[in-house]
Amino acid sequence: MNPVAGDALIGRLVDGRYEVTQRIARGGMATVYHAVDRRLDREVAVKIMHSHLAESDDFVARFRREARAAARLSHPNVVGVYDQGLWHDSFYLTMEYVEGEDLRARLQREGTLTLDESLAITENVLEALAAAHRRELVHRDIKPENVMIDTEGVVKVADFGLARAVSDSSAATTGTVLGTVAYLAPELVTDGETSPSGDVYAAGILLYEMLTGHQPFTGDLPIKVAMRHVHETVPAPSNEVRWIPAEIDSLVAAMTAREPMGRLQDGQSALAMLRRARAGLDHPTLGRRAEAPTDGTGASSSGNHTAPLSRKVSSGTVALPVGEIRAEQAAGAPTGTAKVTPRRRRSRAKGILLTLFFLAAVAGGIFAWYYFYGPGSHVPVPGVVNQTSQRAVTLLEAEGFVPRIDQVHSDDVAENRVISQDPEAESEARKGAEVTLVVSLGVEMFEMPDLMAFSLEDAQTALADARFGAPTLTESWHEEIPEGALISATVDGTPITPGEPYDHRTIVNLEVSKGREPVAVPDLSGQDREGVATVLEEAGLLAQFAQPEYSEEVAEGRVIRQSPGAADGIQLYRGDTVTVVLSLGMPYVEMPDLFGMSADEAEETVRELGLVPDPEFWFQGVFDRVRFQDPAAETPVRMGETVTYTVW
Repeated sequence: MNPVAGDALIGRLVDGRYEVTQRIARGGMATVYHAVDRRLDREVAVKIMHSHLAESDDFVARFRREARAAARLSHPNVVGVYDQGLWHDSFYLTMEYVEGEDLRARLQREGTLTLDESLAITENVLEALAAAHRRELVHRDIKPENVMIDTEGVVKVADFGLARAVSDSSAATTGTVLGTVAYLAPELVTDGETSPSGDVYAAGILLYEMLTGHQPFTGDLPIKVAMRHVHETVPAPSNEVRWIPAEIDSLVAAMTAREPMGRLQDGQSALAMLRRARAGLDHPTLGRRAEAPTDGTGASSSGNHTAPLSRKVSSGTVALPVGEIRAEQAAGAPTGTAKVTPRRRRSRAKGILLTLFFLAAVAGGIFAWYYFYGPGSHVPVPGVVNQTSQRAVTLLEAEGFVPRIDQVHSDDVAENRVISQDPEAESEARKGAEVTLVVSLGVEMFEMPDLMAFSLEDAQTALADARFGAPTLTESWHEEIPEGALISATVDGTPITPGEPYDHRTIVNLEVSKGREPVAVPDLSGQDREGVATVLEEAGLLAQFAQPEYSEEVAEGRVIRQSPGAADGIQLYRGDTVTVVLSLGMPYVEMPDLFGMSADEAEETVRELGLVPDPEFWFQGVFDRVRFQDPAAETPVRMGETVTYTVW
């Protein structure tokens, strides 16, 4: 996709969230920009509708309804719709950004595609349409510009619902319908009728164009192209490319039948027929490609812009007056007849009457046989609900019915079992009638992303993108994982397995870290070593014992001090360490030599050292001199101990 320079929106912020980086394309209804979603930090495509469309209240309501419906459509072959809103009097959509090119660019570059590529792209388009039609959502504007091919070759259909919202509003207010005439179904042109079979018609034209290199109907004015769709049958591709198999001719014919009731009715039925046709083709045939047209007609020369009816070529988006083709048809009917003489008229009338009488008799007989005994007779429809699809098909075909299978996911019915049938069991239907069977694909499974590789916000986005429901969140303290990061992602207590399929109803529990758990610092005063370990363990802290110290105030083995202290106001977290100093008890002093001291001197000396004097007086201490002492001089003595000495 080629960016367009010089746009005033480039660099601006749409709705305070989407930063526009470049313009991708401009069409009849909107301009598409590449942007970055600042909130989720991802690339998106922003489609801003032309401001004049917002002037219609009818369009506003239809746009919102169709945008919501498209947002609910989740399929690998559909460009996802993320958001919608009103900004500066213009409605906008934010969609999945597809890095690659559209089918129009591919056809302009290569001219034609191989049969295998053409069928593969059509199959992907029909898969997207089948998913939409099951949800009663009609695209209404299938064309190469709305078929994206990413860099890995994945095909995605864009703009579900937009053409319908715009055209319904236009028809309601102006009597016109918007569309790309090269791909419009006849009933859409004549009556403005929108249906899933109209999408199938456009996909059939798309297949024809990929095979031959041009559209089946072209013209210098859109009205002429539209008239050809109404009055002409799409030619078989093999008329132009002789080697194209009959199966493909039949497929194109079934997809592009002029009468809606004679056409494949929706994406699922067209998908089933395409797969049957493709299965019968060999590899050499699938690998063939038609030569690209050299006359300049067809898709490669057409634009994609809305323009007045009188000036636009056949492949652009145009406004067509509803019912104009029927008026054209009436106006062009022949008005003159040749003159016939009375005799010749009577003779001719007699012959005609005899012929009609004979034909009526034959027709009556055939009618009676057909409706009472033959294929047109009505018989009860067998009940096949809850049967396997193979058994159901066998039972229906045995009674002369034509089974048609639609497949949907089911949370209640086992895979390959019939969920419902139409007509219902025991109702009357003619032989050869089609019986639609809705067959279960089983529970829809989605691939689980690797959530542990993401932040919490990205993990939630990854789950949403993978189409799982919103996860449950559990917060836990953690010593190593920082606050806000994921600790675990589990389902029913079991860690998830990235890349494995999980039931779409699975709810993932994301355990989120609150960071380290704060704890209060306990007061360890008076505790011994064992008590310190117990108190700190209960608080979630660890003890680190520093070198013990002597203390005159704290008993031996008890806490002298701690760091940090309970009153220090320092915040600790579970697993942190508290440093503790234990007491060695009273310190030691060196015993002085008391020999020759008087009783008073000895007592004073002993008390100054923190010792307890215990004198003994011999002979009443008549000489008042110390002669003996215990402990002896220069002996280490613990403060508070008793010193015995003898005074003569």
